[in-house]
Amino acid sequence: MRKTWGILGATVLTAALAACGSPSEQAAEEENPGGGELTTLRVGATPVPHAEVLRFVQDELAADAGLDVQVVEFTDYNQPNAALAEGEIDANYFQTVPFLEEYEAGNPDADLEWIGNVHLEAFGLYSESLTDLADLEDGAQVGVPNDASNMGRALKLLESNDLITLAEGAGDSASEQDIEDNPRDLEIVPVEAAQLPRSLADVDAAVVNGNYALEAGLAESANALAWEETEDNPYGNGLVVAADDADNEAIATLNELLHSEEVRSFMEEQWDGVVIPLED
Repeated sequence: MRKTWGILGATVLTAALAACGSPSEQAAEEENPGGGELTTLRVGATPVPHAEVLRFVQDELAADAGLDVQVVEFTDYNQPNAALAEGEIDANYFQTVPFLEEYEAGNPDADLEWIGNVHLEAFGLYSESLTDLADLEDGAQVGVPNDASNMGRALKLLESNDLITLAEGAGDSASEQDIEDNPRDLEIVPVEAAQLPRSLADVDAAVVNGNYALEAGLAESANALAWEETEDNPYGNGLVVAADDADNEAIATLNELLHSEEVRSFMEEQWDGVVIPLED
């Protein structure tokens, strides 16, 4: 039910936005009570931390920079790129480069462009029943995200902890078929990324995306058995726009605000060690 309502909510919201017209029509400049004019940008994001970061930008920084940032929340990874490709939002902020590449490979008419990294959320291997990685028994069930880019990332985390070995050249989109050695005979269980925190009751452990771990409060309700390395990590989350808007001045301003010292401090204070600010 949670998944269904999330998708329905995003669909209804998308329909409502479509009825209001295209981004070019909606990006009309509004009067700024402090003087000058504001340019409206509608930015799609998943709730935590992306939407919260954008709301901080809107509340604390946007008006002084000439922007009105309207946050459009999506509860899964399926809707934000489609909404951007269809012109229903002006940008999105929720994904990594490998995820964007995977989407574009399956949607060749979607002409989207990566603007830059904003932050990194380290993947974690969580369990409700185990307290140490050494307790993971032979034949244990391990949940992983079922989309290609996030599954590859999860499998790399398992490999880095000597649980499996991937075939040489498996790449960012490694799948179960790329597992060359599985000494503990682990059962890899693909699950939609948003549902992984709930799946912890049914598996021995699960690799969970940072944003969904934050939403579900896994730091308090589950044990982290392993963490993804953050140094030289290629999975930064960033700002994406339609290719035609890549040089848009308002987008450039938003990107600058997302890399400001104020936003960096907000991330570090709010999610210390889980959400890591990145250089552009």
